[in-house]
Amino acid sequence: MDTSRLLRTSGAVLAAAALLVSCSKPAGPDGDAVASPAQHGPDARPESDKATKALDPLPAGVPAALRPYYDQKLSWHSCGPKGFQCATLRAPLDYAKPSRATDLKLAVSRKKATGPGKRIGSLMVDPGGPGASAINYLQQYAPEPAAVKARYDMVAMDPRGVARSEPVRCLTNKQMDGYTQVDQTPDDRAEQTKLTTAYKNFADGCKARSGKVLGHVSTVEAARDMDIFRAVLGDRKLTYVGASYGTFLGATYAGLYPSRVGRLVLDGAMDPSLTSRQLNEDQTAGFNTAFNSFAADCIKKRDCPLGTKSTADAGKRLSAFFRRLDARPVATGESRKLTESLATSGVIAAMYDQSAWPLLREYLGKAQKGDGSGLLALSDSYYEREPDGSYANQMFANPAVNCLDLPPAFSSPAQVEAALPAFRKASPVFGENFAWAPLNCAYWPAKATGEAHRIEAKGAAPILVVGTTRDPATPYPWARGLASQLSSGRLLTYEGDGHTAYGRGSDCVDTAVNTYLLEGTPPAKNKRCS
Repeated sequence: MDTSRLLRTSGAVLAAAALLVSCSKPAGPDGDAVASPAQHGPDARPESDKATKALDPLPAGVPAALRPYYDQKLSWHSCGPKGFQCATLRAPLDYAKPSRATDLKLAVSRKKATGPGKRIGSLMVDPGGPGASAINYLQQYAPEPAAVKARYDMVAMDPRGVARSEPVRCLTNKQMDGYTQVDQTPDDRAEQTKLTTAYKNFADGCKARSGKVLGHVSTVEAARDMDIFRAVLGDRKLTYVGASYGTFLGATYAGLYPSRVGRLVLDGAMDPSLTSRQLNEDQTAGFNTAFNSFAADCIKKRDCPLGTKSTADAGKRLSAFFRRLDARPVATGESRKLTESLATSGVIAAMYDQSAWPLLREYLGKAQKGDGSGLLALSDSYYEREPDGSYANQMFANPAVNCLDLPPAFSSPAQVEAALPAFRKASPVFGENFAWAPLNCAYWPAKATGEAHRIEAKGAAPILVVGTTRDPATPYPWARGLASQLSSGRLLTYEGDGHTAYGRGSDCVDTAVNTYLLEGTPPAKNKRCS
């Protein structure tokens, strides 16, 4: 397996946290005895949480000030792999004050329907993040299955602030190397100061390098860009497949434009009604669930580097390994050593897909013997760090979007300390990491413009929501929560491991989704696949 591409198909970074380590991407190992928000599910939320305001739809007509954007013509040219075309879409930086002088240039791509069969329209895809490149995803992974790409023009747009679309930049490559190694489980006040200083420097770098767009990369604005793209493509309604954070983007579109909803697939769903604190705590439990699945598989093998006793013992051994790295990082064969923070992000990276479990066993074993190169490679894949030391902008765009979409989970180290017991309960292994990660939004230079809300999309056509029961990054209760909010939501459940379900090996899921995309018929209510 190529670790440099391991996460590129998953589409997520810790979706809920603007993190120092670990994903949109994107989302604890949850012990069977641990009662966490993710295990209880949305029905166990306090009534005040369930009473969040619903997202209001926008007027059905196109405002006169936006008409030039909707009427623009794209100039397509060949790009990327054979058969793909690219173009540039104009969108207003600020929808409240559209001005050609400040327009954004958004990158879009397509591959026309190949046939046979009558063309249905355009199918827009987004792999999530926030911060993942939809165009990279389209050109490398998305034009499948053959039956779908035969009938649809496959299209994608890098959202504002992402990849080719006015990308947010924050740190140099060398600075980013240092940032990823900062201890995110501080043991004392001095280490807390180092962590908060890193967060402040990161935020200052974003403001200095990306001031123009930093206050205008919200999900609502990105969804409005999608509507311009839909109209320019000539589609009356939007057909869309979004994964992970891409489900939040797609659901937001449905909430804003319910009458323009065609066939929407939201795979690995997020629940927009949850606060940043709730999302982070739920994700902590989600990764605990994923780790316990890995550990249960690992301890059956004689060479398991975490022992062969129990999942609980495996978790204790991994925590002890992290503590040893905190005191003494191990060599990797290059100038960077494997620190606790890099090892943690490497382990988390492998939780997204069970096909990575054999690699994780191997790399943990090597790291325990003094060779940290394997876990470092997993961490680099997570952070989208290339062999030449350069970083994609995903880890810059990720907090830029997250910190704008929701008020920060915590405003001070003291608030994080008060929350640590709950996070440790959700995941004894990863809890501290996930508790400290969202603190960076407390120092963000752009004030949050969004808040937790329900999305009902009243009047929309049936919307297919897909949830995986042991999904680490987008815990299954989130899919239940979103499907229950949407007036036309239809939940499809995949009983399995890993992040998202469509195109990951379940014929049952793939058949249900493909039938919906090709025929418009959603699966039966409460359909379950394995």
